Amino acid sequence: MVAAALTAETSRAALFLSATAGNVLGALVNFALGRFFVRFEGRRWFPVSSPARRKAETLFIRYGQPVLLFSWLPIIGDPLTLAAGLMRTPLAIFLVYVTIGKAARYAALLWLTP
Repeated sequence: MVAAALTAETSRAALFLSATAGNVLGALVNFALGRFFVRFEGRRWFPVSSPARRKAETLFIRYGQPVLLFSWLPIIGDPLTLAAGLMRTPLAIFLVYVTIGKAARYAALLWLTP
């Protein structure tokens, strides 16, 4: 995204919106896996390991739904969104927190890009 912003071929608003939307859609996949497909945990294609899931569940229980603001973080972000599905977080609340967190990340990246 930073490289695309530097070339100025695409508007920064379009970059921001597409990156945020794509990232939120990816988080929705993990949410659905947690809610409906956790029985496949341990399979090679499943995106989160059991230890990472347990750690994310612990964070989720300790800090509550606002922890989803950190779903953009590498390594812990995917397990957090999966844990949200496992913990039966309402979809609207999930989308609000995840969108705010991911949008803030891309806004910061674009703001820091000359």
